[in-house]
Amino acid sequence: MKGIILAGGAGTRLSPLTSVVSKQLLPVYDKPMIFYPLSVLMLAGIKDILIITTPNDIENYKRLLSNGNQIGVSISYAIQAEPKGLPEAFIIGEDFIDGDDVMLVLGDNIFFGPGFSNLLNKSIKQNVGGTIFSYVVPDPERFGVVEVNEDGLAVSIEEKPQKPRSSRAIVGLYIYKNNVINLAKELVPSSRGELEISDLNQAYLEAGNLKVTQLPRGFAWLDTGTFDSLLDASIFVKTIGDRQGLSVSSPEEIAFRQGWISSEDVRRLARKYNNAYGTYLAQTGNEQ
Repeated sequence: MKGIILAGGAGTRLSPLTSVVSKQLLPVYDKPMIFYPLSVLMLAGIKDILIITTPNDIENYKRLLSNGNQIGVSISYAIQAEPKGLPEAFIIGEDFIDGDDVMLVLGDNIFFGPGFSNLLNKSIKQNVGGTIFSYVVPDPERFGVVEVNEDGLAVSIEEKPQKPRSSRAIVGLYIYKNNVINLAKELVPSSRGELEISDLNQAYLEAGNLKVTQLPRGFAWLDTGTFDSLLDASIFVKTIGDRQGLSVSSPEEIAFRQGWISSEDVRRLARKYNNAYGTYLAQTGNEQ
């Protein structure tokens, strides 16, 4: 299983913050936004990761994350010259995927909840074509919405429906079999001039193999694409840290828990940070 983080786009809803820096490099409390989707792939046990971003931002990501060896993964980079839709990630990443199945996570989505690693691995094992993740929201008309049958398969997908058939919003996390590359190539751009992820998911739905994983009650999903949601995400991460003493989506800690790096590696990485995050990592590395 390969992993792709799509961290492109112009981030116009966050302008002027994004005038000189990629949205996914903005801070979400104590970490760059990109750490959060990176952590999702790592929790799924995925060590081979491709970050797709813009020509102007790619060097900044390389400076931040290098090749990933320091956290026990392998990170590659590719360019999306202009936003042509989420499915283009599979076309750009064709050589990287190289016959494997793939998980795609959007660079501005944050996930947090108990048992997330187990949920991800179960979804990978049960995937028969495509798997999308859903989250119950009070205002489904603002989102892509999926209707699900008793077998956990998608029955219908609607984009921002006026009268939603369900309250299950589709979030920015997807698992696909390797045929996703050919299906993405067959898509026709929409009126926006982009390849649409809803059209890709519709292809799996029509084939009868689009599964839906429902994020459970007590789980948190945040989309950081607006000023308010970016602030809400930072407050959420800070609150979890203050109340539970946990760092949300720390790649260094996840790598340690996964057994990919040693306690000494964590302590060495902690020394890069002269702040509370560094102290947290040092304490993690000192655990017996």
